Amino acid sequence: MRRALGQLRAVGLIGAPFSGGQPKDGVQLGPDLIRAAGLVHRLKEQGCEVKDYGNLTFEDVPSDEPVGKAKRPRAVGRANQQLSDAVRRVKSDGHTCVMLGGDHSLAIGSIHGHAAYEKKLSVVWVDAHADINTPLTSPTGNIHGQPMSYLIHELHTKIPVLPNFSWIKPCIAAKDIVYIGLRDVDPEEHYILKYLGIKTFSMTEVDHLGIAKVMEQTCDHIFSKQVPLVQVKKPIHLSYDIDALDPSVTPATGTPVVGGLTYREGVYITEHICETGLLSAVDIVEVNPKRGRTEDEVRSTVNTAVDLVLGCFGRVREGSHPNDYKMPEP
Repeated sequence: MRRALGQLRAVGLIGAPFSGGQPKDGVQLGPDLIRAAGLVHRLKEQGCEVKDYGNLTFEDVPSDEPVGKAKRPRAVGRANQQLSDAVRRVKSDGHTCVMLGGDHSLAIGSIHGHAAYEKKLSVVWVDAHADINTPLTSPTGNIHGQPMSYLIHELHTKIPVLPNFSWIKPCIAAKDIVYIGLRDVDPEEHYILKYLGIKTFSMTEVDHLGIAKVMEQTCDHIFSKQVPLVQVKKPIHLSYDIDALDPSVTPATGTPVVGGLTYREGVYITEHICETGLLSAVDIVEVNPKRGRTEDEVRSTVNTAVDLVLGCFGRVREGSHPNDYKMPEP
């Protein structure tokens, strides 16, 4: 499969320094740390045109009491509405959107805004966790463990009314979702995944098949024939939680789980999706420097996040050269 770099070169970057979907301070620092590690410069070195839209500003929401189990729903709902509008603007400007989080509750706004522009999407969700609890099934009430449930058409009737959530309209079909890297799934989530028939590759499948076969089967699934003799290729939204990788690689994150993807497997996922030519938006979330015990742990996590984005936009580990390069003559 040849790399289709042309339509991937215009990158629109949005920072979403938001932590309200979970209780651990520090994840709001992720966007600026990833930028400070040289993301924009390195994307430009790869031949990308980059427009950095800066960070969104999220106002504090006073008296944001739980509604049922759901914690901080007003702040989460408002922040995601802002993000949805911003992502839609980035897509309207003709860019592949890169959203730097922030916690994974932000996928609500990122995918919603993307779908408002593209209408039909495939979602590849790379994560140790399924993040598909509803507000009623969630053991913790933290909305970063629930974002997918608000977006899936088939779960619409299972979602209770929450303040600042009325703007959300389900926009993803269960058949258009693939999970990669699962290894910490709540029983309620396991039921939802099986009930909806969502395609999943847990770490058991990654170990058994190898990451190349996992990615081949991922693309086979999301590009499967919807009608006879017609292969439907929808734009891809890649939502990448840094905790999908093993904590030996990315320890500075809020909910690390041992037994995750290696660095090589994590980067291969981005390279393979880049090769499809259909990547339309990327989330990189849950980088939390305050969860790193040393500077080296924080640096490893942030640098890996940068490398994942670079892999999405054509960086190849074999090396590369400009098309117009000419050998100097003596």
